[in-house]
Amino acid sequence: MATTLLYHRDPLLLSFSSVVLAQATHAGRPSVALAETAFYPEAGGQMADRGVLGGRALLDVQVDDDGVVHHVLDGDQPLPAPGATLDGVVDARRRRQHMAQHTAQHLLSRALLDENGKAETVSSRLGETGCTVDVDVSALSDRSLQGAEDAVNAIIDDDVVVTAFFPEAEQLARLPLRRRPKVDENIRVVVVGDIDAPLDASPCGGTHVTRTSQIGSVRVTGVEKYKGMTRVTFQAGARARREAFARAALLEELGRGMSAAALEVPTHIDKLRGQLKQALADKATLAGRVGALVGEALAARHPDGGVVVAVVEGADVELLRAVAARATALSPSLCVVCAAREAGGGGNVVVTRGSASSADAGALLKRLAAAHGGKGGGRADSAQGRLNVVDEAALRATVTA
Repeated sequence: MATTLLYHRDPLLLSFSSVVLAQATHAGRPSVALAETAFYPEAGGQMADRGVLGGRALLDVQVDDDGVVHHVLDGDQPLPAPGATLDGVVDARRRRQHMAQHTAQHLLSRALLDENGKAETVSSRLGETGCTVDVDVSALSDRSLQGAEDAVNAIIDDDVVVTAFFPEAEQLARLPLRRRPKVDENIRVVVVGDIDAPLDASPCGGTHVTRTSQIGSVRVTGVEKYKGMTRVTFQAGARARREAFARAALLEELGRGMSAAALEVPTHIDKLRGQLKQALADKATLAGRVGALVGEALAARHPDGGVVVAVVEGADVELLRAVAARATALSPSLCVVCAAREAGGGGNVVVTRGSASSADAGALLKRLAAAHGGKGGGRADSAQGRLNVVDEAALRATVTA
């Protein structure tokens, strides 16, 4: 027999008593089934309630295909026998947070659809650390996201009534449902605003606030592409406040590091980006000049070509490439093994052969990696990798062996 769901009558009913109908199992875990319950089972993207039942912690609440709600209890004690009366207490903070999240999701789904007429909600998830809405569009503009967030918070500020009920068929047919019901009978609908002219109406079996002001606030915290759709991450209620406080604290900390006001941080970051871009360009120019000088010296020392090794302390890959490119351009019969030794003893290595060299750069790199530890790859004319040990004499011995 299906369990009577007390939270449908009153989402703020946080304590109740009920009779045990049966001892059962769900997904291999012992559970008890009650005649009625105020505990919400995991369903519809909403997490299960927690609390205390019969003096024992409630670990999980699940519902089976027959509508029986399974209460999984903590501890190794025997399960309460059928016929026993148990007192239940719902974790109030968790329930209120779930109510705020779920109504916020309805409002956000409505607002996203209003902003973009194709942004139908395909699925949603109200998680432990964040909530998501997946909408059936490949992208959403920043303007649409901000507009949706603003619209939701405006409805919250207006303290609009929220009604959850089971309409008769005639009334159900008149309601402008945002999505189609998943069941054919006993359809429960959550309406935000006037039932005759709702701001949103959606079939739903979850727990919801009774007025929108109980949500507190909603913040869109992220957006990403997901399976051809767009996933919008949001926070509601107390979590939205904590998110806002955390972001404000981060801005303040960044501002102190920049000797700037928090609201000036984006401007300073843009300035730093410009400076970094210029610094990288200057670094590349300098690497080209230094590489040319070192490469010229290397070519001058080895006019007859062959395989030569050069270790450039502290060089990055760009500088190593510049050295090898210049040396082999001036002396085409050269094959240059150019490596950099870092603080730990290892470093990057580049192998480049000139147009008149018969050496195989890729094969040389494999030999070096086998002898000195490391990895990499490439072609006969050019290869690149990383060695665990960079020692000029040892490298020279390996390539000439």
